[in-house]
Amino acid sequence: MTSASAPAADHWNAQGYAQAARFVSDLGAPVVALLDPAPGERILDLGCGDGALTARLVEMGARVTGVDASPDMIAAARARGIEAQVMDAAALTFERAFDAVFSNAALHWMVDAPAVLSGVARALVPGGRFVAEQGGMGNVAAIRTAMIAVLAEEGVATTLHEVWRFPSPAEQTAALESAGFVVESIELIPRPTPVAAGMEQWLAVLAAPALAMLPESRREAARARIAALAAPALRDGAGNWTADYVRLRFRARLERAE
Repeated sequence: MTSASAPAADHWNAQGYAQAARFVSDLGAPVVALLDPAPGERILDLGCGDGALTARLVEMGARVTGVDASPDMIAAARARGIEAQVMDAAALTFERAFDAVFSNAALHWMVDAPAVLSGVARALVPGGRFVAEQGGMGNVAAIRTAMIAVLAEEGVATTLHEVWRFPSPAEQTAALESAGFVVESIELIPRPTPVAAGMEQWLAVLAAPALAMLPESRREAARARIAALAAPALRDGAGNWTADYVRLRFRARLERAE
């Protein structure tokens, strides 16, 4: 059995994401409300994806810059008229440039938390705020358990920690405080989420970096096996799928300059 290494390629496809995972940005209203952007504020959207939620911040009058590691997603964001650039979240280049940093459904992909949070702290003006929602402890637990089992059947030993980071409130609070933030609010929110496209399509889009641990010729069969294992927990008698999402939502303020 081989051990998994962190996938490095860009596995994101903006068109496929829009078709199978539009609910991610559609459910972003509560974290936007927590951000409460003011007209004219300079805001960094960290992991902006295709810019669907970024555009809402612009409509509210903020001056927004989006960054994402995926060139395809950035191209889609720019097509919406968003100011956006390809950038590794663990190597942000901004210095005291923003009043707030915002992130929705992206931080859990950024597994080097110290590097990411240090970059966020550098990007903010002193007293600036960091508002985000991400996967938290227990997020898609049934799906991950099925994925780990199927990958093991295929000879790949992994906990998927090299793909996703789903921290508890205590873990995220400690990480934020280490980067110089004061946590003003943080909560873990169970949010069972209907998956209209079905589990295999969810896996094809939202688990692509994890399934990239397998040869391409084995991925379709693996998706079917994962779905079969997860079905007793996540599919109802009519065949409708509900993903076992758990979100971690927080608001923090930069206490000191790094």
